Amino acid sequence: MKTSPPHRTPPRAERGAILIVAMLFAAIIAISLGTYVTLSVNSLRLADRTFYNNAAMNLVEMGIEEAMWSYNEDRVSGTGWTSWDTSTGNTAKTTLSGFNYSANTTGSVRVLVTDRTGLGASPQIIARSTIALPTGAPIEKWIEITLSKRSKFALGLVAKDSITFSGNNASVDSWNSDPNGDGSVIVPYSSGVANDAGSIGSVNVTSTISVNNADIWGTAAVGGSSISAIGVGPNGRVGPFGTTSGTLDPNSVSTDFTANLEDVTAPTGATAYTPSDISATTTITSGVYSLNSISLSGSNKLTISGDVTLVLSSTTIDNIAITGNASIELNAGASLIIYAAGNVNIAGKGLLNPNTQPKSFQLWGTGTSAINQDIKIAGQGTLMGICYAPNADLTIVGNGHVCGSFVAETIKIAGNAAFHYDESLANLDTNNPYGITKWRELTSATDRSAYASLMAF
Repeated sequence: MKTSPPHRTPPRAERGAILIVAMLFAAIIAISLGTYVTLSVNSLRLADRTFYNNAAMNLVEMGIEEAMWSYNEDRVSGTGWTSWDTSTGNTAKTTLSGFNYSANTTGSVRVLVTDRTGLGASPQIIARSTIALPTGAPIEKWIEITLSKRSKFALGLVAKDSITFSGNNASVDSWNSDPNGDGSVIVPYSSGVANDAGSIGSVNVTSTISVNNADIWGTAAVGGSSISAIGVGPNGRVGPFGTTSGTLDPNSVSTDFTANLEDVTAPTGATAYTPSDISATTTITSGVYSLNSISLSGSNKLTISGDVTLVLSSTTIDNIAITGNASIELNAGASLIIYAAGNVNIAGKGLLNPNTQPKSFQLWGTGTSAINQDIKIAGQGTLMGICYAPNADLTIVGNGHVCGSFVAETIKIAGNAAFHYDESLANLDTNNPYGITKWRELTSATDRSAYASLMAF
């Protein structure tokens, strides 16, 4: 009969060692679990702050959009702003609140706008959003925006389709007739004030710019994806002063150019002019008039005395036809604005404008894309003016100086004209909305301190 071996009981010391090892393992597991839980909680909090950091950015941008909408709609006091409408030296402010997120988290945004003084002004918007969390410091985003009026004349020559230079000695440069932006100092063009900012651009993706042998002292941009759409002849060039003939300066040409060339509408309420068809020597004084046509030949001339606006709305006849030795002449200090729906041919002696600033003569083509409007302007000596006709084929003829800015469906520069873009036209008040010219997030305490007292409301 077999018997079991005697059972050996571990000594008390061995039992204690095993217990200690087990306790150590339990402690390690407990510490690991605690660390894991802490890590998980911190990761969750970090994920929450990252999520709400994005929410804070969305809030501050919403405040910016509200301010821009208010500027462009010209909102008045009583619509959620304090001290609106803004004027010189004043500010307006508002707070948008009541944004509730999950887990007792709320958001708000404070918005401040600076004064708006009109032509040439660059108002600012400062927005400060806050996300208040149940634990931890609030999340804030600060953004500073600078605005300016969008201009139809931000470049010298802009075409939906093509721009073509046909002369062998044509050139493009720029100057600023109003360097202070307030009309206090008016500077006529001369070679001594010329700048190499004579910008030109074509919008359509299939558009072309045929520089040929012209000198473009400035920039050229096309709507397509290749600079091969900019053609330069052996004697032509695009770039800053000093650019070699036959070359495109790589820093002065660009692709993917865009511009919003909206149709323009003639003003209403004009006084009917008598006779409705002008065909003899005539002087028109200040006023807004509607008529059918201006057709001058021989030595007849139309003299503009004062500030005159002419509205020609017929699309079945040529709105303006100047031939022979006839001309349109502006007196010193006078201005002429023409809204024309039909064809315009200012030939003969052309347009004589003795005033220093091109904005003193404005031609607005109101023809739609279905009309195929044709505009031809000739000048003797110096042609001074601006033209905006996004659905017209525009031809500028001259061998002298052409000063201003021109926008059309297509543009042809015939002859050896020297075109000078007036940089002050970028600030011309054409009732365009405000747009963003500068966007900056204020991330440091130093950046924010400049507005801290203003944003404490």
